[in-house]
Amino acid sequence: MATVILVIHLLLAIALVGTILIQRSEGGGLGMGGGGGGGMGGFMTGRAAANMLTRITGGLAACFIATSLILAIMAGGGREQQGSIVDRPTPAEQPAKPTGPAVPLAK
Repeated sequence: MATVILVIHLLLAIALVGTILIQRSEGGGLGMGGGGGGGMGGFMTGRAAANMLTRITGGLAACFIATSLILAIMAGGGREQQGSIVDRPTPAEQPAKPTGPAVPLAK
């Protein structure tokens, strides 16, 4: 199960990088050409392409975060639940453990 989620996570990461790189830095969207009669043949205006890419990027980012959380929960699932780290005693509060057998002092 973790392998399937990890593969989905990697594919989402690649798709997210791709959609971010396609976008134009000035906010024009589809940096490869999406305006007027260029690249996409007038299929979408620059603004419509930018809106579409923004929504796709947001969706991919949400899925990426979800798979990250799922993988983190699955990785920590094998440990015993010991409560909050705040509730644990500090090393100064814990009693000292004996390091070896007690040797009587010579007179």
